[in-house]
Amino acid sequence: MASDPFTLALRSEGQLREIYGAADPTAWRKDVGRLDDMCARLIAASRMVFIASFSAEGRCDVTPRGGAAGFVTVLDEKRLAIPDATGNRRIDTLRNVVATGQAGLVFLVAGRSWTLRINGRACVVAEPAFLESLVAVGKPPRTAVVVEAEEVYAHCPKAFVRSELWEPETWLAPDDLPSPAEVARAHLGGSLKVEDIERRQQESLRHRLE
Repeated sequence: MASDPFTLALRSEGQLREIYGAADPTAWRKDVGRLDDMCARLIAASRMVFIASFSAEGRCDVTPRGGAAGFVTVLDEKRLAIPDATGNRRIDTLRNVVATGQAGLVFLVAGRSWTLRINGRACVVAEPAFLESLVAVGKPPRTAVVVEAEEVYAHCPKAFVRSELWEPETWLAPDDLPSPAEVARAHLGGSLKVEDIERRQQESLRHRLE
């Protein structure tokens, strides 16, 4: 590349508006700012949510959380709770939420092209009585991320239509991509063998989901 793209970066919203123009008023009106019945139904059907967060230094992170439909609990018209599940203990999302008190969510519903976006205040709760009221994902959660909705709106399906994400005939064959073990071997280096990594990954899925 001839030059560093960051030297070409736009610096203001005004520059962006020169390119994109004004948003349609409906793009702003669709933000209902609360978890109404429609939102509750979508959340109850969702088995996957992506959580966006950022550290006190501004480093961004997005992580997926999954479970059976209904694993995210709507507490009231403003708040929902996402139980923690077994992971690698990096606790990136939890550390970020504790540091900044903010999170963004994108809920997916399998086979549906519309998503639900929620942004707002967030906190991490470890109170046992509160955690017992939530739907556990495997083991009882050690903590839960609670989000208080400030922005709530359904997102249009264009990205899913373009990507054909839910169309099995567009999916790559398993051999067309490196396996998870091959990726781990390349990134971790050392003397680890692919076969050993595959065995560990299978054992983890077999014994550590619950």
